Amino acid sequence: MVAPAVPEITEEVLHDSIDARTESLLSLRELGPPDLVHLLKQPVRNPGKQLGVYHHVTGVDASSSASLAAYINTLTYKEFGQSATTKTVEGTYCCYNAFSRVDMRVHAPFPGSVESYCVDERGEKRKATEELWLETYLCSVLRAYSYADDGTGDTIRKIMGVRRFNPVTNTESEHRFLSAAEQLFFRGWQLGSDSVVQVPNVVSNHLTTGLLKYFQTTGRYASGINLFEKLRSQNPEVASLLSKVLFMGNEEVQGVRILHEALKDSPMDYVMLDAQAEFLMKKAETATTPEQKEERLRMALGCADRSTIAAPSEFGTWARLARVYVAMEDWENALTILNSCPMFTYQDKDAPLMPEPKDVNLPTLPETRLDEIDSEPESRYHEQVDPSLLNLRAAAYRGTFKQAYSILTEMTAKIGWDQLLKIRSNVFVMEDEYRTEKQETAQQSYPAKRNASTDALRGTPDPTANGNPSAVPQASDDEDEAEEAENDTDGDSIAQTLVTNGKPEELERPSSAVDPEEAKKEAENSTEDHFSRLNNKRLCERWLDSLFMVLYEDLRVYTIWRTQMAQYRAQSMQYKKSAEEWEILGTLAERLQHLDEAVEAYRACLGMRFSPKALTGILKVFELNKNTRETVAATIRLVTWQYRWYSEFSPELLHTIRMLIEDEGAVKVRSIIQATNLPQNVLDLTHHYAALCATFRSSGTDG
Repeated sequence: MVAPAVPEITEEVLHDSIDARTESLLSLRELGPPDLVHLLKQPVRNPGKQLGVYHHVTGVDASSSASLAAYINTLTYKEFGQSATTKTVEGTYCCYNAFSRVDMRVHAPFPGSVESYCVDERGEKRKATEELWLETYLCSVLRAYSYADDGTGDTIRKIMGVRRFNPVTNTESEHRFLSAAEQLFFRGWQLGSDSVVQVPNVVSNHLTTGLLKYFQTTGRYASGINLFEKLRSQNPEVASLLSKVLFMGNEEVQGVRILHEALKDSPMDYVMLDAQAEFLMKKAETATTPEQKEERLRMALGCADRSTIAAPSEFGTWARLARVYVAMEDWENALTILNSCPMFTYQDKDAPLMPEPKDVNLPTLPETRLDEIDSEPESRYHEQVDPSLLNLRAAAYRGTFKQAYSILTEMTAKIGWDQLLKIRSNVFVMEDEYRTEKQETAQQSYPAKRNASTDALRGTPDPTANGNPSAVPQASDDEDEAEEAENDTDGDSIAQTLVTNGKPEELERPSSAVDPEEAKKEAENSTEDHFSRLNNKRLCERWLDSLFMVLYEDLRVYTIWRTQMAQYRAQSMQYKKSAEEWEILGTLAERLQHLDEAVEAYRACLGMRFSPKALTGILKVFELNKNTRETVAATIRLVTWQYRWYSEFSPELLHTIRMLIEDEGAVKVRSIIQATNLPQNVLDLTHHYAALCATFRSSGTDG
């Protein structure tokens, strides 16, 4: 396979990038940024002049100073020969250790001996020990998985000039990875966790997330079972992770038995209870009779309900319970539980904060050129986009808000917008009825009688499911953005009709729920129990009320698009949009869980230019429908696009090819790859992924 090109970002001031990285160490909160590689170069014809260039990288073996120095050496190979224009004088490799919160650095002068050391948050030098190298190596592997692109291109575009390599390519490197994970496993909580987890613990942190992603990507389930079996003997909480890997490997009976035995000793372990609920929900989806489905969902409900009691401050437990109610079609309880979800501000991955560069060189090798892929960035820059499509706030949701919004859109897709609004008004106190009741009771007073039915308005106890006061949703920066949607009335004058079963139907704008803070304040100051008609209702949290408005805006834009499309088709006219607009419409439809319409928009986008996001959206449907040839063709194009942007590793694409090989066989998949009408060097990139899968399959008992 052709070696990838190397991006080069030139500094305005020598060593600016290293200084900026040192200054940022104190502000790092997650696994840390990608590794930084800095080279000091001299022009061959002007030895007195020096320039600093750098790029970022993930997936390089960071187990020792020698392995990092070896990577620096590979960057100097092309400098030999008559065509060389520069000579590297020295190189510095920086790799963050999130356990000890230090930056491991290797300095390699040419010529000269390699020096390794670490820099702490104060910018002071410290000695690099073997223990620090072990921690650094494990963090490096986890970062490679965390910063790998999912195929949409969002991660690749976010940080400029990042080379991405697969950190584990054979059983030897797997053994090194899992050995390090075993030694440091019970310190994993120090690394933090996904943004939907409030409090990291032994089984919910970045280390366990990375391990589970590795086993799912590679199919090395036996290795995972072996690791977690050993760790479970030291801490029974690991049973939840062991059962998840057993479920991945289709060893369901053993997985259920492990959870059952572990819960006898720890009946209120919320991670185990959540794992049980998740498993039962998946089994309910494959139930053969309504009675069987109902029974499995009833059991899932019991597990999910107990998990919210065990961990009332965790978003995941409440979200799982809400999803169970959605599956049971108990819409009022689903909304009530969703309203009880604790919401957290999204914590993004640590990204490098670099000074403005003097020059940026993002080269591509002629051997890997593909016109449609190379023209993608330039085409995107020149496209026109309707402002209403750019202002859809739901597209920016991450973390807890994204998951809560997904539950809301699932309900809408199943019962429709109008029915959802009716259920909302049945569950929550709406502003108009609150004002009406307030005006009516202002003219008549009667003795106050406190009872449980007015507690929701008085604010005590808090309106949370199962009476958990600690589960009250917390304020979030994302909430403020969502609330802006309430004042956005742009486009309401446009005729808005929702086509349902061929008949136009009005799309109702949602009225606001009463402000919970205002209602609680008035109830506390009031000596009269005058909310008799509202005493069975709850106060809707502000963030959820805002989500309804954001959902309305999504539906409004979607409805206008589908209505206009139908009108143009009726008149045999072409409906014109730019490629960027089609891509946004595709993500909108996918967000609203209208997959057919999403594919239609994505195809229209790809008909105009290449789009990794659109192709990834279509690939999901190809995989779902078991369209082998289409899946292979789409995967090849995504692999090529990623390679053009210096990425040789995507867990999602590696998983896709592994599943294809397991379903169809390696020989058939390779023949399909070879039969596509693309240059041989492009096909080699996909064969490289297939070879990785074959290496793992032939070297162990897994897969």
